[in-house]
Amino acid sequence: MTVPAIARILLADDHALVRSGLRMILDAEPDLTVVAEAANGQEALDRLAEVPVDLAILDIAMPRMTGIQAAREISRTASGVRILMLSMYDNEQYFFESLKVGASGYVLKSVADQDLIEACRATMRGEPFLYPGAATALIRDYLQRVRSGSTLPDTILTPREEEVLKLVAEGHSTREIAESLVISAKTVDRHRTNILSKLDLRDRTALTRYAIRAGLIEP
Repeated sequence: MTVPAIARILLADDHALVRSGLRMILDAEPDLTVVAEAANGQEALDRLAEVPVDLAILDIAMPRMTGIQAAREISRTASGVRILMLSMYDNEQYFFESLKVGASGYVLKSVADQDLIEACRATMRGEPFLYPGAATALIRDYLQRVRSGSTLPDTILTPREEEVLKLVAEGHSTREIAESLVISAKTVDRHRTNILSKLDLRDRTALTRYAIRAGLIEP
């Protein structure tokens, strides 16, 4: 893929001040420009349908649809768009989930002023960007898998089930989830039952723990 002279960037984060600060950093560079912003994963997908974008920078923890969920959909429907994940947390599970859904890099917000530009340029060159802690985690995980002969499991939940799980774990009621996803309360209950069965879990507390491990909500 040809690298554009100026990379067009979609910036998605649910905090307007964070977006403003990151946009100032990015727009100050001659080869990077923010052409669209979004406050959650669904808005990010909507913007991609409206504006030509080369690179999507997605915060992992966003309402309605997380960055990981949005990245999975972008990888499926807009394979020409490259993806970087943003997070407040040096979290191995988030890092590995990001790689699984097609992200090229993982940038910590705490050092975004130092790493984000380099990460954007590396991603646009088709190269991965790994902060030091992520590289260590990747090597350790590889060695563990070599020793055990195992691989990382793919998610067993459908995208809709992930949406319901995220909202349940965030404490929303069945009625609120139904209104948010524009489905019936009975459908929400059916999804919840299927999620509990698939994950072999019993209650909301267990679902919340799973959602944190899967990167759907912040701890």
